[in-house]
Amino acid sequence: MEETHENDALPNNRPSTEQDITDELELRSKKYLRGEGADLKGLKDKKLRSQIVAREKLYGQTAIAAAKTEKWIMPSEAGFIVPEGIEKTDTIKQEAITREVDISSLRNQYDITLPEFGPYTLDFTSSGRYMALGGRKGHLAIVDMMNLSLIRDFQVRETVRDVVFLHNELFFAAAQKKYSYIYSREGTELHCLKEHGSVLRLQFLKNHFLLASTNNYGMLLYQDVTMGAIVGKYRTGLGRTNVMQVNPYNAVVSLGHSAGTVTMWKPTSSSHLVKMLCHQGPVTALAFHSNGHIMATAGVDKKIKLWDLRKYEAFQTLPGYANTLEFSQKGLLACGTNSYLQVLRDVSGTQNYSRYMTHSMAKGYQIGKLAFRPYEDVLCIGHSMGYSSILIPGAGEPNFDSWVANPFETPKQRSQKEIKALLDKLPPETIMLDPSKIGTVKHTTKEKLTKKEREEEMEAAIEAVKSKKLKKKTKGRSKAGKIMPKKQDAIANAKRPFLEQKIAEEKNESRKKQKTNEGVDLPKSLQRFAHKKPSS
Repeated sequence: MEETHENDALPNNRPSTEQDITDELELRSKKYLRGEGADLKGLKDKKLRSQIVAREKLYGQTAIAAAKTEKWIMPSEAGFIVPEGIEKTDTIKQEAITREVDISSLRNQYDITLPEFGPYTLDFTSSGRYMALGGRKGHLAIVDMMNLSLIRDFQVRETVRDVVFLHNELFFAAAQKKYSYIYSREGTELHCLKEHGSVLRLQFLKNHFLLASTNNYGMLLYQDVTMGAIVGKYRTGLGRTNVMQVNPYNAVVSLGHSAGTVTMWKPTSSSHLVKMLCHQGPVTALAFHSNGHIMATAGVDKKIKLWDLRKYEAFQTLPGYANTLEFSQKGLLACGTNSYLQVLRDVSGTQNYSRYMTHSMAKGYQIGKLAFRPYEDVLCIGHSMGYSSILIPGAGEPNFDSWVANPFETPKQRSQKEIKALLDKLPPETIMLDPSKIGTVKHTTKEKLTKKEREEEMEAAIEAVKSKKLKKKTKGRSKAGKIMPKKQDAIANAKRPFLEQKIAEEKNESRKKQKTNEGVDLPKSLQRFAHKKPSS
């Protein structure tokens, strides 16, 4: 059993000369550049030219700095299992992987049995250090995955359907039997969210600080957790659903419905943005790739489909049933049903997924939720008898950015990060299908005004002319008899553009009617009354 790395194109041995180091840095910096440079040939403004040159130089220096950081500070690389000869990776069991990994990785392979409180659902923080557990029969817990220590667990004595962390590990939300609740890390109840009703699924939009939920009555609700205000509350009109996922690219919430459709929503729109027919039956699971351009769906029709959201087309259909789907940071897709799960991988990089690994749980275990642990090659499984963890080589991002997700952050760093995130909080209006449009100019076409609006504009123009004061002139030129004609002329001039526009529109309408009348074939009895063109 061997491993392969992503950066095989780069030299693995240490460069011996400065020229080799420079060439390697140039090769690495290409993926950090912002496309092609600006074309300055036709630019005549010298000041603008100098500004663009300085900006392009800054972009180049930034790319080189990122390449140096990747080479010297981020030495870890993602590795996948490569079979030898005719061996297949999906036949390799967890016992074989256990014999090859180190002791620290071996600690991530375990099976916790809690049959009294299952089935379990789970969620991770963005750094992957903390995990929230929710048992169907009321068990809630917070676990430190780095030390494998239990921080807090308690019993709420009612049904728990879903759990989700908020912006950090200090707060998490639980969807319980009647209402949703927000708890602190110590298990203290902070808020009861009665507006959400009987919630089936929860999702948190971390850049917008919005808690999204779908309840038993087919309602989709957004709540701002910083102010407590309800941002949006909409009826989907497609019935109850427990399939809900957020696209990490644009923060659009997607719902899977019983009619086989998937709808996409944003908090500022009362109707769905997109409605796709994905399956010939109810949608059972939904997941998004980390780049936001690939969506995986599973349905009762025993098909798993992969969609390109840039075209809204399915590029691959695989046979199989799944009640839970999950993408890893490196693009592996985990599919789980009953007591069996499989992991799919795009080996060639051409959007062609094939079976990478498989795993069978103990007999009687019913898989409920799959979740990859961020920055680790670990897949956690919530099932009817507790929760388990298995090793999936190549699943996690090997290097973490401490400014984005730091597993080793101190309480002071956490508080500073929280303050900065609140200051950089995005408004709900920034959620859209194509977030690259933010900051661009929206060109609107001038709509045709109605008759009432045209009259109102004309009256406003006349009032503006009437309220305008004329200059006083000497030698009798400011008498009322001479001022009134001037005002009447000004009013006529103000009316003229509106009247001309009205006459032009009436002429166009009459021409259109005439053309339509000419194109209609009249019966023989009425043809003698038709308008005839004069003969030349």
